[in-house]
Amino acid sequence: MGDYPKALEYYEKAHKIKETGVIVNNSDMAVSYNNIGAVYKDMGDYSKALEFYERALQIREKTLPSNHPDLAISYNNVGIAYNYIAEYSKALEFHEKSHKIKEKVLCENHPELAVSYNNIGMVYFNIGDYSKALEYSKKALKAFNESLPANHLNLAFPYNWLGKIYASMKDYLKALVYFEKCLSIRQKSLPENHPLLSLTYSNIGDVHRLMGDDEKALTFHHKALNIQENVQCSPLDSASTYINLGAVYRNMKDYSIALTYFQKALDIREKKLPKNHPDLAVVYHNLSKLYLATGEYNIAMKNVQEALEIAQEKLPSTHPHLLEYRETFEKIQEKI
Repeated sequence: MGDYPKALEYYEKAHKIKETGVIVNNSDMAVSYNNIGAVYKDMGDYSKALEFYERALQIREKTLPSNHPDLAISYNNVGIAYNYIAEYSKALEFHEKSHKIKEKVLCENHPELAVSYNNIGMVYFNIGDYSKALEYSKKALKAFNESLPANHLNLAFPYNWLGKIYASMKDYLKALVYFEKCLSIRQKSLPENHPLLSLTYSNIGDVHRLMGDDEKALTFHHKALNIQENVQCSPLDSASTYINLGAVYRNMKDYSIALTYFQKALDIREKKLPKNHPDLAVVYHNLSKLYLATGEYNIAMKNVQEALEIAQEKLPSTHPHLLEYRETFEKIQEKI
């Protein structure tokens, strides 16, 4: 939570001062690039974040020993950026490079190893390999539990991912248990309007929708939206909540409100993400299900084809989303 444009301005000014210095300290330059990249990441501008993270990495690769902890930080950051822009094989490559350095230079139960496990698990989740994602998220939780006090804020991250994985595996009760553990830690550690709380509320809301409790789902999604529309959050976080709200209103057959939310999500994701990003496919698929429900089969077909085109390019052939999109395509085809 913060004033991202002001932070960016501050870091860029600091960076210009360093650039104009008679002697440029490579380490300081790398830190500057890293800080600017981090602000772009928090703003949801992942391509810009990657650009600055790679500049920091180039300096560190030239000036540091191959097992230096700062290199591990840079590899990790580049991996995160690649994950966000859906370059999953590159994301895994950089996260594994980071993890190898950490294994060499850190003690066995260091929390930074848990961060690596969490990030690798996140990539496996995005490529639809839920068993691998589960394995790494459990490793992250174990490592954090062994190295941090109970209710430490970082424990919320593996709880969150375990919730997402179990929800995707349709084990909704287990998902709810982990999301509620995540929420409990974040409520104790963060201000009540923190963006991370909004994400947790929306995740819990989505599980309630999947369990058939639309009213409860709406309560949690509106709690999320109340934070996201009143505090400076990444627009992409708001887009996720809009999709979740759209799905609830579609369930409730309130199609005009559902369409409004899906359109808001689409507008944000089209502006912020590459044209072939799987998160755009998620919106197109939701729109196709909406138009299928309203009997507008040609528009439904157009949207599901958009979703399929992206998913076939960016996701493994066994990814659950791709299988779901094909099912929707077949349902629409039967109606035309």
